[in-house]
Parts: sequence; structure tokens; C-alpha cells
Amino acid sequence: MTERKKITLPVLRNRKKNKKKISWLTAYDFATARFADEAGIDMILVGDSGGMTMMGKSSTISVTMEDMIMFTKSVVKGSDHCFIVGDLPYMSYQISDEDAVRNAGRLMAIGCDAVKLEGGDEMSSRITAISNAGIPVVSHLGLTPQSLAQIGGYRIQGRSLSSFKKLLKDILAVEKAGAVFHLLECVPEEVTAEIYKHVKNPLYGIGSGRNVDGQLVISHDMLGLFVGDVDPKFVKKYADLSSIIKKAFSNYKDDIEKNLFPEEKHLYSIEGEDLKQIVEYSNKFSKD
Repeated sequence: MTERKKITLPVLRNRKKNKKKISWLTAYDFATARFADEAGIDMILVGDSGGMTMMGKSSTISVTMEDMIMFTKSVVKGSDHCFIVGDLPYMSYQISDEDAVRNAGRLMAIGCDAVKLEGGDEMSSRITAISNAGIPVVSHLGLTPQSLAQIGGYRIQGRSLSSFKKLLKDILAVEKAGAVFHLLECVPEEVTAEIYKHVKNPLYGIGSGRNVDGQLVISHDMLGLFVGDVDPKFVKKYADLSSIIKKAFSNYKDDIEKNLFPEEKHLYSIEGEDLKQIVEYSNKFSKD
């Protein structure tokens, strides 16, 4: 049996060259990261989407660097082999190159293999600054959740010539600026195919069809762990854990009310002489 090795940038580039697609999931905690690692998943994104899936936030806008630090520390401990990408949250990189490098460095110091940021040509200087600091940068284009107010909500991108031109201009700009690979979100498959023709580095998709070097999905979505209103069309549901968890909790509640839990097999035992001494002491203590 071949020993599994850590996924690195050269491995990802080689996968693209050999047309072998990669698997990419989000994780925000130790357990999910460990399960992903043991399942042989190639990459983990510690996404700012954790603010919604784990913290109940309505969007990713209010996710902080401290939130991302907490998520990332847990994920890094859980994974030995996956390539780990840490999300730079809203306003952690937009203000200045210095902020961008500093915060990217904080994620790398924990154990990330790269950082991800949203935006196109306007973020070129940030990408270059981070790259010059020796930190691999992943670009995120298409539907960018941190810019929902600007793009008008959760809308498919690239459906017009002008939108395609902007996407193409942006992805070429960020690649030139130093982005090591790209994530394209919610773009029609045919448009993704046209963009793919023009990029050199790996291009991965989330809701952008099959003409990419690999797929990303949010783990909560593919596991059926929905707690909000967002239910993306592009996600295949591999499990329905919401129903399983709710049923388990309901059964637990019923067992307690009917005095069916705990059973004898759930109890710890004590030797007879020790119990006798405890009872005698307890009875004497209450009398005193």
C-alpha cells in the first residue's frame, strides 16, 4: 500500500497537467477536517462561510480574523495530508497591502498552505504583496459573497458579454499578479469553459460546471446540514444529516422522559465493600 503524502502546490499543478481532478471541501472544525483527511479529500477550504454554517450569521460580512483563526487552528490539527486554504475575511485585506500581508501571515503561521481572497483586478496589488511575502494566494471570482451588496445578491455571474469580459479581465489580472490558482463560483458551464482556455494555473469551480480542474462544495451543503434558507441548486446531497440528527435528538428526549436511558449497560460499577463503606459513612455523616 502506497503511503499517502501531503498535497502540495506542485502536486496540484501536476494534477492539472495530467487532467486528474481534485476534490475540495470546506471544514471549520477538527472532526470534519479529520473525516475529510481520512476519506482522501485533496483540499480543505477553511471558509468564511463558517460564520454562517457554524455561527448562525446571515452572511460572511461580519466574520472576523479572530473567527478565522479559531476555525483554522481546529482544521489544521485535524488534517495531515490535505492542502489547506484559509479564507481572508471581509476587511482583513481590502484596506491596504500591509493589512493583507499581515493577516495572510497569521493564517500561514497556524499551518495553512495558501490563503484565499475575493476580487479581481482591483485586488492585484494585494495579491502581489502577499505573494512577494512568500505566501501562495488563491483568487476567488464570479459570485463573491463578500460583495453581495455590490453584485445584487446571490446571482449567477457571466451571463452577458460584458460580464464575461470582466471575468476574463479579472482572472488574467490576478493570475499575472501572482495567484497560484483560482476558484470560480456560480458561472454557467459554457462560460467557465471559455475562461478555462485562457488561464495557465489550476481553475476550480463551485457551482461552475465540469470544465474545471476540480470541485469545491461546502461540506454542510453536501451533507444536508441545512439550518438556513440557502439550498444551492449545484450541490449534490450525499447525505441527509439534518433529519438523522433531529431524529436522534428526538429519540434521546423520549428515552429520558420514559426513563429508558440510561440502561444498565451505561452504568459504572463499584465493588461491594467500597459501596458498603460509602453508604455507612454517608448515613453517619447525615446523622452528625
